[in-house]
Amino acid sequence: MSEERRRRTIVIGHKNPDTDSIVSALSATYLYRARGIDAVSGAQGDPSPETAFVLKRFGLKAPEVVHSVEGREVYLVDYSDLAQAPDDFPKCRLLGIIDHHKLGDVTSDYPLECWIQPVGCSNTIVKLMYDYYKVEVPKDIAGAMLCAILSDTVLFRSPTCTPTDIRAAKELAAIAGVDDIEALGIEMFKAGSNLDASPRDLVFRDYKDFDMNGKKVGIGQLSLISLDLITPELKAQLAAELKEVKAEGRDTVLLVLTDIMKEGSELLMESDDADIVRGALKPDANGWMAGVMSRKKQVVPPLQLAFKA
Repeated sequence: MSEERRRRTIVIGHKNPDTDSIVSALSATYLYRARGIDAVSGAQGDPSPETAFVLKRFGLKAPEVVHSVEGREVYLVDYSDLAQAPDDFPKCRLLGIIDHHKLGDVTSDYPLECWIQPVGCSNTIVKLMYDYYKVEVPKDIAGAMLCAILSDTVLFRSPTCTPTDIRAAKELAAIAGVDDIEALGIEMFKAGSNLDASPRDLVFRDYKDFDMNGKKVGIGQLSLISLDLITPELKAQLAAELKEVKAEGRDTVLLVLTDIMKEGSELLMESDDADIVRGALKPDANGWMAGVMSRKKQVVPPLQLAFKA
């Protein structure tokens, strides 16, 4: 990275980036630049198979992988939790946040621009920002934004999905020239169901750490067209990997295996507080959680309340 590029304002998503995190960095960067802000996009990791499909489908280049923001001006997209920021985040100047999660614990020394809405996807908020500033969404970025919404709302099946998400998706589909939104979403999730990776990479494909009443709780989510893709051997390997991840200094590590078509999830867990987790999430004897699709709305909030009790 050149010194000039290193000094520029960066728009960056969370660790272990998912499709929304990477695409919102790209879409927000275009908007900031249209507003006269000399920004570049970054990511704290390489694209997942799902995200790689989206970028290739719409001819976009992945953001540069960046792990240090010391001395830079920063816009955060798709998070506001310090645990999900670059390790040297306290040494940057925060300019703004675009997010659809709970308000996290990042702080700033100066006033900042915040767009935080209870919708299903950060790119839905970015679309609202494009409309507010009267900036036209480019066709390629519109297609990627549409996919990010389909990903985060699980084809509009997630309880996090709102009418605002659906409206934004339809408007973006029209811009991108996508006639069959459902077909695009299924194609994307099929690409994302690629399990040709190490157990550790699968656990961390879409993973976040949380501070829950002083305890470090890690939650990964693997969304697949069908959980039949996970063999008993792979499931055993994933369970063993959770033990390794927990041993790295966590109280609890969960992997939520989401079946998109059955609209539910299976819970894999390694925890010092297993009874608290089971009481909060209420899986059946086989670990199945019917109707659970969203980590943000159906997993994190009940766990936080349970750990505070």
